[in-house]
Amino acid sequence: MYERFYHLRERPFALTPDPDYLYPSRVHKEALSYLRYGIESHAGFVVITGAIGSGKTTLLQTLLRGLDSQTTVARVMNTLLDPRELLEAAMIDVGLDPSGKSKPIMLKEFGEFLVSERGSGRIVLLVIDEAQNLTLPALEEIRMLSNLETEKSKLLQIILIGQPDLRVKLDRPELEQLRQRITVSYHLEALDTEETAHYINHRLARASVGAPMEFDRAVTNRIHARSGGVPRLINVIADATLVFGYGEERSLIDTALIDDVIADLDATGVLGPRSNPNRRASVVPADPAAAMAMQHGAAIAAPAGAPIDSAATAAAIMARTAEDEKRARELADRESQIRTREAEMASREREIAEQRRVLTEQYRLLRSHPLDARRAAAPAAGAPVATAAWPPAPRAQAARYMFQPRRRTSFWRRVKQIFLGTPEPVLEDSL
Repeated sequence: MYERFYHLRERPFALTPDPDYLYPSRVHKEALSYLRYGIESHAGFVVITGAIGSGKTTLLQTLLRGLDSQTTVARVMNTLLDPRELLEAAMIDVGLDPSGKSKPIMLKEFGEFLVSERGSGRIVLLVIDEAQNLTLPALEEIRMLSNLETEKSKLLQIILIGQPDLRVKLDRPELEQLRQRITVSYHLEALDTEETAHYINHRLARASVGAPMEFDRAVTNRIHARSGGVPRLINVIADATLVFGYGEERSLIDTALIDDVIADLDATGVLGPRSNPNRRASVVPADPAAAMAMQHGAAIAAPAGAPIDSAATAAAIMARTAEDEKRARELADRESQIRTREAEMASREREIAEQRRVLTEQYRLLRSHPLDARRAAAPAAGAPVATAAWPPAPRAQAARYMFQPRRRTSFWRRVKQIFLGTPEPVLEDSL
């Protein structure tokens, strides 16, 4: 875009971590010295920390570019991993295949690889960038990997690169054993006003085709005041300045232009809030309680202008956390009861369905085999059969004769009964 206008080979303030543009400031030279010493002395752990955008990745790229062929590097960039995934990432980066293998098998193969490399005279270096995102179990897994050693030296050297809150995690009591194994540690500080000016003009000189252009001290001072000496923010402001200058065809960068650029970047939110080089909040808090406290921090924030009582704030956080935990337990109990009730209803529905099936089958048998059904309903052979008592009760016998039809007496029979007094025979036919 503006390279030809300002006689540049490429953009000098690109955000990519290019080692060619590393400015050898005091802190960066010291950090490189510490890293090289840790590798050459076969130290167990090396920890380098720095604020966001302080140039940690560029420093790491510069270090790795200077290593010889006798160093095998396993680099892990994505640190949102559990312990097993962390081991798998390290194995994949050195060319091993962890797929479908148990963790003991992976550890065995990784250990054999380290022994083979040491036998060939090579050093194995495990570099973990963005290490502040590692969980406590993952950090403990790294410590266990450092136990792979011979009688004389370590088989694996480990470099942890992260933001300042990595040190907060390493200070936790649970990581005491890991902390004792750290032999080299360094923190990258922000650039001061003098170093900011040298940093900007160093990058311009590296990208220039002919005579390098320079920002005067008044311009670099304004850039330092807004960026806080953080290299990434310096790059954002300086690159936007060249874009604005190109758009207005201004070959000279002055304070009026830089003020307009900073005002525009602030208005559009590109720069965000002012950087805090000592930021402590991690993307993944080491303590789950701390994560819950972070989620509810805004709800218990003190009013503007009110004095901050750390003890009261901590108590409020703990109370809110306890209340949330209680609600979570109640919700879990309720869900458990619902699951139990659903299981009981499902079991009852299965029983009812089975009963329906049996009744349907019996009805089908009755419809298709009525004689067999009657035989099945008859009493079995040899079973006692209930019989009626004899003679029947008098009332029952009288009731039986009560409903018998009476035969009509003929005329000659009535004459005979009147004159002769002969009783009616029982079995006499009609005359």
